[in-house]
Amino acid sequence: MCSRNVSGRHIDVADHQVKEIRGLISRHKRWDYIFAVVGLLSMLVGVVVLLALFIQLFIDGMPRFHTDFFTSFPSRRAEGAGILSAWVGTVLVMLVTAVAAVPLGVASAVYLEEYAPKNWMTAIIEINVTNLAGVPSIVYGLLALGLFVYTFKLGQSILAAGLTLALLILPVVIVATREAIIAVPGSIREAAYALGATKWQTVWNHVLPYSTGGILTGVIIGLSRAIGETAPIITIGALTFIAFLPSSPVTADFPFLSFKWLMDPFTVMPIQMFNWTSRPEEAFQHNAAAAGVILLLMTLAMNGLAIYLRSRIRSRIKW
Repeated sequence: MCSRNVSGRHIDVADHQVKEIRGLISRHKRWDYIFAVVGLLSMLVGVVVLLALFIQLFIDGMPRFHTDFFTSFPSRRAEGAGILSAWVGTVLVMLVTAVAAVPLGVASAVYLEEYAPKNWMTAIIEINVTNLAGVPSIVYGLLALGLFVYTFKLGQSILAAGLTLALLILPVVIVATREAIIAVPGSIREAAYALGATKWQTVWNHVLPYSTGGILTGVIIGLSRAIGETAPIITIGALTFIAFLPSSPVTADFPFLSFKWLMDPFTVMPIQMFNWTSRPEEAFQHNAAAAGVILLLMTLAMNGLAIYLRSRIRSRIKW
């Protein structure tokens, strides 16, 4: 009789514990569901705001979506104004920015991650590089004004603008490259060293190829940020109204390349939009909205390209 009572109490205790565990699991599932709903709503808010912005810009700029808008220079008449000089200037400035920032940023990241000694000096440099990514863009404009415009006498040129934006995105490229390099498994390096590879051979033939996807993502995201910057470009003296194109980079004479365009005056699409939005006429607001749609599409295309390249490259890598 006593043994039956003991076993019964054990069963009651076990049932009670099972109920407690089930209740705990149920509460955890409830919180998981709530968190999922909150996360979904947060994502939808961002998507809806972006779609609303794009739709509003598209509606406002719809009267200006025709070929002449892309092939015409700015004009004092809103109906005849275009973005030819602005989008050409944007492409050339981004070209200089990429050529200046990408090699320097990747090389800096490789040194910090693979070669630099792990001491307090390196730690300070790493912290400052990360902090520089959050510095307001106007600060870079003031730095470029004193360094490139006044000290190096580059003036209000495409070269000065490209170098300015290169400084702006350099911390982004360095941080993204370092994260991509860190993600490479240590076994890859160890296998290369075991076969007698040097440090440089390991980095060049193994580490960088495996981290290409992350590096490209950081570079394109940095360029997509730079393409919409206005403050540093205005600070160095970019023109708000320009009715001519820079010199052509391609010539008919050998070596068929010209670098005169680097020192030409320029404008970019954000500055052209700023100029139009400062005008009181409603027609200029339509021009600014149309240019905003184009700039937004360019930014989304660059981010989409980054996602695509990262997915393609990672799908080919077998760890």
